[in-house]
Amino acid sequence: MHQFEHGLMWFRRDLRIEDNAALHQALRQCRSLSCVFVFDTDILSTLPSSDRRVAFIDDCITELDHKLQQAGAGLIVRYGAAHQVIPELAKSLSVDAVFAVRDYEPQAQVRDATVADALKREGSELVLLKDQVIFEMGEILNGQRKPYRVFTAYKNAWLKALRSSHIAALDNEPLLSKLALMPPHLTARPTLKDMGFTHSAQPIPVTAGSDSAQALFADFLPRMGTYHERRDFPAIKGPSYLSVHLRFGTISLRALVRAAYPAMQSGSAGATTWLSELIWRDFYFMILYHFPHVTHHAFRAEYDAIVWESGTEADKNFEAWCNGQTGYPIVDAAMRQLNQTGYMHNRLRMIVASFLTKDLGIDWRRGEYYFARQLNDFDLAANNGGWQWAASTGCDAQPYFRIFNPIAQSQKFDAHGAFIRRYVPEIAGLSNKDIHAPWLAHDSALVAARIKLGDHYPMPIVDRSSVRKVTLARYGILKG
Repeated sequence: MHQFEHGLMWFRRDLRIEDNAALHQALRQCRSLSCVFVFDTDILSTLPSSDRRVAFIDDCITELDHKLQQAGAGLIVRYGAAHQVIPELAKSLSVDAVFAVRDYEPQAQVRDATVADALKREGSELVLLKDQVIFEMGEILNGQRKPYRVFTAYKNAWLKALRSSHIAALDNEPLLSKLALMPPHLTARPTLKDMGFTHSAQPIPVTAGSDSAQALFADFLPRMGTYHERRDFPAIKGPSYLSVHLRFGTISLRALVRAAYPAMQSGSAGATTWLSELIWRDFYFMILYHFPHVTHHAFRAEYDAIVWESGTEADKNFEAWCNGQTGYPIVDAAMRQLNQTGYMHNRLRMIVASFLTKDLGIDWRRGEYYFARQLNDFDLAANNGGWQWAASTGCDAQPYFRIFNPIAQSQKFDAHGAFIRRYVPEIAGLSNKDIHAPWLAHDSALVAARIKLGDHYPMPIVDRSSVRKVTLARYGILKG
């Protein structure tokens, strides 16, 4: 194994010491190692000052810094364009190699190529390692050595290829003695205020850091066996709530698979379903890597020919959707949950995405972008994959003629209206039957609940009885 005199660990979306593949390799290959995190202005400049995710990251690196200090080192924190900061820091520290977790997003790959070139000119190198997925890039290919386009086939190949070595735990604790002392002139750290950000009035409702991630994971493990029964009901505690921790790498994906895979083999239906969700994550990363055009275009090129609604009416409907004022309670409750907390239950993500694209006829890219701005766990690959799935424009997407009925979905997955009542309190007085479609309630029921539609709560912004015909005509261009 090649040895470096001094290395630099560049933390990015892997904000933990435990079971961190890049950190593990850096500690093994370097005689001494410094650690850095960069608040990248190329990313931050596009965000509003109250973006709750920046404060979450700040809290994560505070914990990471504390743990590194306990090991006798510390975390260098910088604010600037990462493609400039990293080469400059590497040069000032006389670094032989910079280690980081590989990122599959197109812009990240451009950034990393720029950094690699700059390091090479100074006689050092960028070492990228796999950590945020189990299988990456071309590790899972079909019989023609091409990337899979259908999830089930990919999942079967993924499970067949899985070996214990792919999910082995990496113990970094014994190697931490290699961490270098923090140079005194690098201890200063930018604050949120320095970077133009503030703490959101509605912070992420999950505590930051790897310790919190481990606590959530421990809480979920006893529930994993019933995940398949509970995951679709937003009013009950069904999911793991680990998505934001997976996004920022405060928990190891390998640790999750180490728990789910043996349980699946033992016949646990809940573990089987949960593991499948984790494999979807790998699938979408693979799709993004091999088909980067999906960031701006439909996966299937012919779907770019679809003519979406535009103009004043479409903009008005889009705004109503964003604000949770569509007149469809389950859609509105979901969008308000997103706006207030930055979280949205997965079943609800499918419902609101189908409603925007199939009921309102609005371009999926507008919804994708809105989610990107709001979701705590925003991940380009999964967000894009989910939206293209809902809009029927992506790989292995639902058929275009499948249109979620928000009323039926509400009745099935929030039968007693508990979730709706939490986020749409103005209609809380309606019965469990009427709350799913207030406009169908008898006048006496509305009066008793003190609701005047169009005043206290909007009438539906679209008539679903005519939606299916319009949607089928919109997608009909694909037959031409």
